Amino acid sequence: MYLTVGLFTACASQKFEVIMVAEKAVATSKIGPCEPSIAMHRYHPDTIVIGTVLNEYHYSHDGGKTWTTEVLKSPYGVWGDPVLINDTLGNFHYFHLSDPTGKNWRSDSILDRIVCQTSTDGGKTWNEGSYMGLNYPKQQDKEWACVDPTTNNIYVTWTQFDRYKSPNPEDKSNIMFAKSTDGGATWTDAKRISTVGGGCMDDRFTAEGAVPAVDHNGHIHVSWARNDTIWYSSSQDFGETFGPETFVTTQVNGWKFSIPGIPRANGFPIVVADNTSGTNQGNLYINYAVQHDTNHTEVYVARSVDGGQSWSNPVSLSNHPKPTHRFFTWMNIDPETGNLYAVYYDRRAHTDEATDVYIAWSKDGGLTWKERKISERPFRPIPRYFFGDYNHIDVRHGRVTPTWTAMEDGKLRIYVAVIPTKKLK
Repeated sequence: MYLTVGLFTACASQKFEVIMVAEKAVATSKIGPCEPSIAMHRYHPDTIVIGTVLNEYHYSHDGGKTWTTEVLKSPYGVWGDPVLINDTLGNFHYFHLSDPTGKNWRSDSILDRIVCQTSTDGGKTWNEGSYMGLNYPKQQDKEWACVDPTTNNIYVTWTQFDRYKSPNPEDKSNIMFAKSTDGGATWTDAKRISTVGGGCMDDRFTAEGAVPAVDHNGHIHVSWARNDTIWYSSSQDFGETFGPETFVTTQVNGWKFSIPGIPRANGFPIVVADNTSGTNQGNLYINYAVQHDTNHTEVYVARSVDGGQSWSNPVSLSNHPKPTHRFFTWMNIDPETGNLYAVYYDRRAHTDEATDVYIAWSKDGGLTWKERKISERPFRPIPRYFFGDYNHIDVRHGRVTPTWTAMEDGKLRIYVAVIPTKKLK
């Protein structure tokens, strides 16, 4: 059980709760909790669940003030890339990679499927799971999921490697899709939705980072990165067919890059859809990062007002003039207001590897953004310790809950901030 670290005064008149969820010393294991994914309960605002690398889950039933940490188990293996969603029935679904051998990304590892485990009691207990994408010896990686708020269909996208880290140009990486119409109990056969395959070296030429979203018409929208470009595809028949991939924007120097202190970072695109009844209904937004040079990484949003047929020029989330490293961004949308919220790391206040955490928000359909630091103090990553590939953010019930990884005192720590949206004006 982890208790509240304390209240962080963001400015003289506003206080945000910043809570440490979990921590682990990494001097011996070299791996600790990271890649946090968070979901708030659709009907009970005090119930929140977070999944972290490698195989842990954390739940709170008091609005994030206290947390219980447990180890997730499945006969298919639990091997990272946690993704949490909450469906229209209030059930939580925890998606992750599978490696029954426990060999991870060694040449003889399996990583043969994407697993979904379900909790019907607010994250306390989980079933053994169902799975999708089984196609060994091909390997399945970097999944993400969403739920249709009207039908409760669950949609999952991910990357399939013909052979991970293969330099052979005949081996390809492709974006895959599967869906469940029975609450995650069973899944359709996986289908390829990317038109062009990428390489298998897990680099800028690999097709990776696919994220799905559903609009108010039930149309499915997917974005991903490959070959210095953000790509997009959509389905208007509940995932039975997808259109060809189309260009969104150039991602200079690709999705994979290094940040001082963090040798493995990325700018994967995150797509969200406005399902409200407001003036921005149907708008799509893609949040991503670009590393312009070794001293400047920036976070952006592009938007579409015509269902993905065309995309605006990207807008920076930050109004700060200093070129610095802003990275590991993730965005979500308030299902009640359509307001956008994004979390990211930022080094504007420092000349070394010290890192702060910021939140940005837009209340005009992504045209303009405001931002504020939300971390209590800066942290400094240590390159030899795996820092993960993403952070996450959820928003519901008038609360926004960014969660992130920090390296402090030789420990990897997971934090969450519980921020009333009315405080972000």
